[in-house]
Amino acid sequence: MNIEQQVLEKLRDLPPEKQKEVLDFVDVLKEKDGPKKPRRSLRGLWADLNIRITEEDIAQARREMWGNFPRDIS
Repeated sequence: MNIEQQVLEKLRDLPPEKQKEVLDFVDVLKEKDGPKKPRRSLRGLWADLNIRITEEDIAQARREMWGNFPRDIS
């Protein structure tokens, strides 16, 4: 008896709600090993919001955030 037959035999012995759990688990396993979805760029997400962040904006935010951070760590 091969694995598929063993799984089917055991699956048939389960009540319908447990069979649904098995089906959900199989879907999780398939997603786990499947191709990863590409991440969307924040630039694309912000495209319609008219937000333009420059490198200078980022540098200024860093200066403001870290400006009072103590330089000497003893």
